[in-house]
Amino acid sequence: MDTKPEFQRVLIKLSGEALMGNQGFGIMPEMIAYVAAEVAKVFHLGVEVSIVVGGGNIFRGVAGSSAGMDRTSADNMGMLATVINSLALCDALEKLDIPTRVQSAIRMDRVAEPFIRRKAIRHLEKGRVVIFAAGTGNPYFTTDTAAVLRANEIRAQILFKATQVEGVYDKDPQIHDDAVMFDTLSYMQVIEKQLHVMDMTAISLAMEHDLPLQVLNLHTAGNIYKAVTGGEIGTRIYNT
Repeated sequence: MDTKPEFQRVLIKLSGEALMGNQGFGIMPEMIAYVAAEVAKVFHLGVEVSIVVGGGNIFRGVAGSSAGMDRTSADNMGMLATVINSLALCDALEKLDIPTRVQSAIRMDRVAEPFIRRKAIRHLEKGRVVIFAAGTGNPYFTTDTAAVLRANEIRAQILFKATQVEGVYDKDPQIHDDAVMFDTLSYMQVIEKQLHVMDMTAISLAMEHDLPLQVLNLHTAGNIYKAVTGGEIGTRIYNT
């Protein structure tokens, strides 16, 4: 496998659940250290790395809404949860001597920079990892949509969605033993087959702006590195 990066600027989408390990809630120190080490492998290739992390390990807006909470209030709480995860990941990366900045879509200047597109790009050009927190800053939008939005704004060449499974399947592999994984898909196929890759807002935005997406398993060490250097892992989704 080639050790030269296929991409110069990438965005990595991490689920909040990935940070809790086997705890069932919160942030598992060993897991966030593992994630930081995986990001470091890519960073040391000279790739400009940005990250969007979810907040589902702390609070999910949709879950709060379904339990009777006002949806806007619940989503605001979910966005704040992503800030907690972003600060934790920033700390873990800086422990590895990787300069990192957190930019929040909700202003909280004591703990994070406000999201400013040109400043984010400048950080990347100067060799800093940028973590985009607080989603889009608006309720009713997922962190998947935030990831696609930020990737388009900073002109990332690809979005990597690091998940709990190997790639995109025709049905849930945790329920169906005969589930088949796709190596490649078009965005239209994702829509037509109603595959649960990201929410439809995120998929439509990625398709409209011709942003490639690669889904891979975060828990296999080296997977993000392999994807960045052109390895055939997971599922690649793009316009045909």
